[in-house]
Amino acid sequence: MVVAVRRWWSYLLFWRPPFLDGVVIVNLKSDPHTALRGVVWSSRGRWFVLRNAALVEFGSPDKPIDGEVIVHRENIAFLQLLGG
Repeated sequence: MVVAVRRWWSYLLFWRPPFLDGVVIVNLKSDPHTALRGVVWSSRGRWFVLRNAALVEFGSPDKPIDGEVIVHRENIAFLQLLGG
């Protein structure tokens, strides 16, 4: 029984959601015509950290954003995972 519990805990320590380190489009609740594209670098509590981010607006080319972008979960309408 103890061995099974240790394996279970080790799985939780190294488990990462499948979209981490993947390119996503984050659709925002605050502005439905604006989204963010980037690599989800980490997910800590209620915050997502995006790297290599770009601002995606309807009808205009993507605008790169310097540094990291932090998005609160309550402002996310949904995530789209790009690629496979």
